[in-house]
Amino acid sequence: MTAVRIIEVGPRDGLQNEKQVVTTATKLGLIERLAAAGVRHIEATSFVSPKWVPQMADHAEIMAGLPKLPGVHYPVLAPNMKGYEGAVAAGAKEVAVFAAASESFSQKNINCSIAESIARFEPIFAAARGDGVQVRGYISCVIGCPYEGPVAPAAVADVAQRLLELGSYEISLGDTIGTGTPATVLRMLEAVAAKVPTGQLAGHYHDTYGMGVANVHASYQFGLRVFDSSIAGLGGCPYAKGATGNVATEDVLYLLQGLGAETGIDLDKLVDAGAWISEALGRPTQSRVARALLAKRAA
Repeated sequence: MTAVRIIEVGPRDGLQNEKQVVTTATKLGLIERLAAAGVRHIEATSFVSPKWVPQMADHAEIMAGLPKLPGVHYPVLAPNMKGYEGAVAAGAKEVAVFAAASESFSQKNINCSIAESIARFEPIFAAARGDGVQVRGYISCVIGCPYEGPVAPAAVADVAQRLLELGSYEISLGDTIGTGTPATVLRMLEAVAAKVPTGQLAGHYHDTYGMGVANVHASYQFGLRVFDSSIAGLGGCPYAKGATGNVATEDVLYLLQGLGAETGIDLDKLVDAGAWISEALGRPTQSRVARALLAKRAA
């Protein structure tokens, strides 16, 4: 069987833009259920300023409350040196930094150019090498930008190469506004794979236009074996009107099982975790697979 690693981003990317307060206990409850379903890589929280992302203000409490389970990893987002230091002090063993492939998005999102954002990461990579901490690189807007429109694959490849050179063990390619199709995703992957080994690439697709699972499939056929996804389709980009969030982990898992890939995740338990957090948030799951399986159970 082909092994595929799923990075569950629901507790961080999925919840960070929630308007309602999500308690620390609820976040930890979700993480516990994800781990019980067999998810081994769970993005737990983000060490950003509470001023900018108030939903992640409890990052230290989250880290302190994480279930200590063998083989389960809890990467966190650390966009700057202050965030990195806080993450390491809280016990993080893996951090993620993020850059954009679009100059306009970089300026509007983090108030600096792409080059300036990457320069800010240099001390993080230097410190991580000394601390024995792994660093993952995220790139947003790899297909389209809400301000510029289509993004050139060569621009994505250049940013990916720079993050690899700095020391990223893996580069996650994010279709932030979810405009990608298999054709545009494959063009982007071809450009990036010319500069970064395919084995160090991950797909991070949003489902705004309903193409999330199709883009995972195209990327799998291309050779990617790592995918980011969010339980119940939680999340979304605040810059993309009508965005429905990250591709749902349940839907990605159902696809991968159909392809004969091995993830180590139990689909039924995963559906239960998604139903639990959806109920806690007071809205239906965005996962089509979960809706189908829950309806089947209820019949």
